[in-house]
Amino acid sequence: MIAKRYKPLAAAHAISQQTYDDAVAAEREAKADVETAKVNLDYTLVKAPITGHISRSLVTEGALVTSGQTDYLATIQQLNPVYVDVSESSTDLLRLRRALAEGKLQQVGDNAAAVKLTLEDGSHYAQQGKLAFSEVNVDQATGTVVLRAVFPNPHNELLPGMYVHASFPQGIQQQGITVPQEAIMHDSKGQPYVYVVKADSSIEQRSVTTGEMIKEKWLITSGLHEGEKVVVNGLQSVRNGSKVTAVAASVNDTPSADSVSLTMTDPSAQ
Repeated sequence: MIAKRYKPLAAAHAISQQTYDDAVAAEREAKADVETAKVNLDYTLVKAPITGHISRSLVTEGALVTSGQTDYLATIQQLNPVYVDVSESSTDLLRLRRALAEGKLQQVGDNAAAVKLTLEDGSHYAQQGKLAFSEVNVDQATGTVVLRAVFPNPHNELLPGMYVHASFPQGIQQQGITVPQEAIMHDSKGQPYVYVVKADSSIEQRSVTTGEMIKEKWLITSGLHEGEKVVVNGLQSVRNGSKVTAVAASVNDTPSADSVSLTMTDPSAQ
């Protein structure tokens, strides 16, 4: 303000030029002091780069904090959206890629790469997520690869550290057949086989090739055809070629629609 008043006086030579210059310099110095104070005030605020929910403070009010210190002031969790990391065996991933390359599985496109969640209490999460990316490194300790999915979380139902079960399609097995776990036997060489009831009610021991386990059932990649009847109970008394009477099995899990599970009764044993 002083410099503003001095300006017309200096123009009329009522004051010396030095007096006016000193007033202008003092005004500029005052403005610089104000800007410096604003900058120093900003240093007293710690601004978060993301929005979310802040945890309890780890530093009390009035405590000394320094630049570059290793202790956190607080932790901010971004809850919407949230990331869900899923570990998949590198062996299963390798088998999947080979099956896709050989045409045994139909690849799922980007539009179908949806991920669904089952919560800790067994309920299904209402929101549907999508697969974001897959790691390229295998964990040497566990032999797994991490897959990451992104889920909307508008009601903050998902919390950091929560255990969930994720399922997502990676490939489709056309004409896939599953059989209950108890129907699979192994010979002396460790090769899997099942007992199949033929059309003439005789038993046939059939070698099969198993894939992955799906909800306590084995995926059969070769050796069985749709509609064939597989023995799940009374396997100790079943012999290859014997004549039997087949009745529907009563098992804990619902039999697959692709492979029928049966309980066997051998009339010759009665």
